[in-house]
Amino acid sequence: MGSGKTTVGKKLASLLKLSFIDLDAYIEGKHRKKISEIFAEKGEDEFRKIERRALIDVSQIENAIISTGGGAPCFFDNMSLMNESGVTVYIEADPEELAARLMASKTVRPLIAGKSKDELIPFITKHLADRERYYRNAKIIYHTERMISKEDVYLTVNGIAEQLNKYLPESFQK
Repeated sequence: MGSGKTTVGKKLASLLKLSFIDLDAYIEGKHRKKISEIFAEKGEDEFRKIERRALIDVSQIENAIISTGGGAPCFFDNMSLMNESGVTVYIEADPEELAARLMASKTVRPLIAGKSKDELIPFITKHLADRERYYRNAKIIYHTERMISKEDVYLTVNGIAEQLNKYLPESFQK
């Protein structure tokens, strides 16, 4: 949460002239409900099953950048599915930076709703510790520091694009 997956994913898709799919938006469109509503009505276990089915669906789509929620790689064999389907990227950021971004975000995130910044940093630190073993299986790990301005996003996108070049067919390389 808050690493810039959607922002970087959209810009990267534009740079590489690929489609962009946000998995959460895909789920919301298919179920005609916000992720927060699905969580509230069905709970996390059922949401993760819905997310898994959606991930299987979108993994069939070629020539697309797909942004998943932060928990998606950590359930079932989702990370293996993603690695088999394409090039995975982990945008790594420090807990303090993620907390600052999340506090500034207007997006409703069920797992952190109502938390103060003082509560958020330990929460993020614990979640990263729990999830790191999944995230570290990404084919590309890109650490970003203080990605705040449009220029920072541009540099991050270009940095990831440069690393992606070794995985993509020549027709996509920039």
